[in-house]
Amino acid sequence: MKPTPGASIFVTVGFLAVIFSAGLTQVVVEARRGEWPQAFTLLTQKPTVANLRAYEQNLEETSVVAKYLRSWAQYAQFAWLHDGGEKALVGREGWLFYKPGVQCLTDRPRAQKTTSTAAEAVRAIVDFRNQLAARGIRLVVAPAPNKESVYPEKLTRRAAHLRRARGVESQAMLDGLKAANVEVVDLFEVFAEAKAALPASSPPLYLAQDSHWSPAGLELAAQTVALRILMRGWIKPGSVAYELRPSPVERVGDILRMLQVPRLERTFVPEIIPCVQIVRRETGQPYQDDVHADILVLGDSFLRIYEKDEPGAAGFIAHLAKELKQPVASIVNDGGASTLVRQELFRRPALLKDKKLVIWEFVERDVRLGTEGWQRVPLPPINPATADRSP
Repeated sequence: MKPTPGASIFVTVGFLAVIFSAGLTQVVVEARRGEWPQAFTLLTQKPTVANLRAYEQNLEETSVVAKYLRSWAQYAQFAWLHDGGEKALVGREGWLFYKPGVQCLTDRPRAQKTTSTAAEAVRAIVDFRNQLAARGIRLVVAPAPNKESVYPEKLTRRAAHLRRARGVESQAMLDGLKAANVEVVDLFEVFAEAKAALPASSPPLYLAQDSHWSPAGLELAAQTVALRILMRGWIKPGSVAYELRPSPVERVGDILRMLQVPRLERTFVPEIIPCVQIVRRETGQPYQDDVHADILVLGDSFLRIYEKDEPGAAGFIAHLAKELKQPVASIVNDGGASTLVRQELFRRPALLKDKKLVIWEFVERDVRLGTEGWQRVPLPPINPATADRSP
């Protein structure tokens, strides 16, 4: 049936109204904020390709209508289609996973755009180990497994039979380090054994809504690393008495926050996390680092969680200090454990003074996705009097 002229006019007017209302809304909002409307910049600049592209990009980032519609679209995409976009994967039983990390596990090494390879990671770690050894300092490496490597069955039913999972590059990195006689704490195997032995009612080793380990996971990691060090005789137990103080917190997972959809965050109940804070017995004060300690710990957000953020002094570093009965020094950089922590160490040479041991944690996905890759970074200059100690 041929549309009537009146219907055609109605559709045309409606279409034009939708097109122009977005721009008009943006102008009104910016004017009410006391800002110069972006649309007017088109009248003050030459209509070159570069200027038009810059205007288009800026409009996409600041458009009020686009943000509103994008928020609803992302909410619908997640809630109805179980699609988390580029950052998140929706697993089973309310579990969420960081999508780039999962791709490191499931994709072939050349199928994903990466910043580095296992071979480059091994070269950088061995070089760092050798530099430290030349100064009489030991190195212990403790890669933190990705969440999906420990709980693949929470990602998909097809992995229900797996005890654990490990990516090709992760295995190559571990094999390369062991072949080079680098001291490695294999938390992949430790977590797999602990998970198999835990009763079904026990808290999991990782958070459901977050990419990081739970208090149970970090405590197990700290105990394992401390035991390895003490068994090797590289560090003797200290004399500082620490006590445990329950400090539960409510936390919205970082995977939800990455989506930047407040409407979606409000639909999830924050996880109640049974954190345990470490306090000094004689003062009752929360754990604090000591720059003059024998041990330096390097790491990423797996060391920051619960330690630098709420409740504080309840993360891996504090629990490691409790197990060793002595404080440690630390450098923590979110996402930067592959290279940025060593660059910061170069800028802070005092942290290496009189050190006997360096513990280096980095998350598994950084083998391929570490910020700045795995660069060779020299150690900072130190007092020559401390460089003649042999391991």
